[in-house]
Amino acid sequence: MLDANIQTQLKAYLEKLQRPIELVASLDDSAAAQEMHTLLQDIAALSDKVSLRDNGEAALRPSFSVGAIADSARISFAGIPMGHEFTSLVLALLQSGGHPPKVDAAIIEQIRALPAGAHFETFVSLSCHNCPDVVQALNLMAVLNPGISHTMIDGALFQDEVARRKIMAVPTVFMNGAEFGAGRMTLEEIIAKLDTGAAAREADKIKNKDVFDVLVIGGGPASASAAIYAARKGIRTGIVAERFGGQVLDTMAIENFISVKETDGPKLAMALEQHAKEYEIDIMNLQKANALVPGELIEIQLENGASLKSKTVILATGARWREMNVPGEKEYRSKGVAYCPHCDGPLFKGKRVAVIGGGNSGVEAAIDLAGIVAHVTLLEFDGQLRADAVLQKKLFSLPNVTVITKALTTEVTGDGQKVNGLSYKDRDSNEIRHVELEGIFVQIGLLPNTDWLKGTVELSARGEIEIDARGQTSVPGVFAAGDCTTVPYKQIIIAMGAGATASLGAFDHLIRTSAPA
Repeated sequence: MLDANIQTQLKAYLEKLQRPIELVASLDDSAAAQEMHTLLQDIAALSDKVSLRDNGEAALRPSFSVGAIADSARISFAGIPMGHEFTSLVLALLQSGGHPPKVDAAIIEQIRALPAGAHFETFVSLSCHNCPDVVQALNLMAVLNPGISHTMIDGALFQDEVARRKIMAVPTVFMNGAEFGAGRMTLEEIIAKLDTGAAAREADKIKNKDVFDVLVIGGGPASASAAIYAARKGIRTGIVAERFGGQVLDTMAIENFISVKETDGPKLAMALEQHAKEYEIDIMNLQKANALVPGELIEIQLENGASLKSKTVILATGARWREMNVPGEKEYRSKGVAYCPHCDGPLFKGKRVAVIGGGNSGVEAAIDLAGIVAHVTLLEFDGQLRADAVLQKKLFSLPNVTVITKALTTEVTGDGQKVNGLSYKDRDSNEIRHVELEGIFVQIGLLPNTDWLKGTVELSARGEIEIDARGQTSVPGVFAAGDCTTVPYKQIIIAMGAGATASLGAFDHLIRTSAPA
């Protein structure tokens, strides 16, 4: 199953195993089970420290477990972990075999101190680029804490289980049979949900931090660029981020980042974080700013009650998916209303879905979904699609796509458990019409994350932070960069350049003004 090149690379990785591990297969008569068995045989043949045993007793078949021979196996894969999840499999093999994880020692101790008795199940799709982070985090926790176990479940392979649990978005995590969380979660976020005292301890730690020279708010490309440029000046620099990587984490293919032929969002986010950690930057992750207080020393108040002070601040809070803001949208989010076709599309195999939005992202989503679902209805508010001509040509060539223009979505309908349709107004006739379907993918652009700044810094009519050529806002000492600002063309490479500009602007402000230490 594994080609020669992958086998060569995997063999080199397996040389890092420090103790024997065992793969235990629980199979059935399906084609997927035969494919899984071939994969496991290929892996076992690559190292004398890996053995394979059949006749496992797992309830979900086909599946297999990974664990050290001298220990009980606490990691399982219900499905074939290829695609984005192949890395999850490789890490499970290495970590079960004693290879040390690249995690801070404090986090390792925090995991080991978590209470026992937690069995996690994560439903994924193999095309989901958010899922591996969750799978890898829970697998690591299972390796480090004998009271924790984890099973990855491929939703496309176990459709009956998906239907039984009413899962309509991935990743969806269950703990001991009850829903634990949905969507992207980092290792730190998962630990924080289990370790209830962690937030208070972190708030106390933050309160005692010294004044920063430059404090960057946000965790995306603009933030990383700004912080790196500041730290290279030898000044005290910090980052406050809800999640490092920002919206880039939700981006699939990146092919226009100059000098990098192709990559994806999670890889780029990891590279940004690794680069930032090369410098003396105080990265405060999982922290949300909710107020900015101007002054000689600018104060940033956090949601957890702590606050930080800095001589200059760079706002790089990015943007989020724009919502339709119609009845039923919030009620049926993750129950048929979705925002990531790459992640959640496979869960709608053979079903009817709608895509809201006729720009590039909406048309690309409709094209991708058409290869999975039974039928796609694309609704666009304007009288014509706004996507590139080449995308429109491809879209209109597909037999299972219907395009409706001049359509204003008015309501998401459902049966109380999941979506069963949507209503829209025909803008020509003002007639309300209804489309029966099982899923809705919203692709109507972005909104800047600036609500918390209203009344403090000057914002445009669209809520973007007004800045000058140096990134300066209307508040002295406060700069801004990236998708949250009035800079046109929201692109990763533009955000990085804007972050550098704002950082240099902040440094220039520091050397031209004085502030108390």
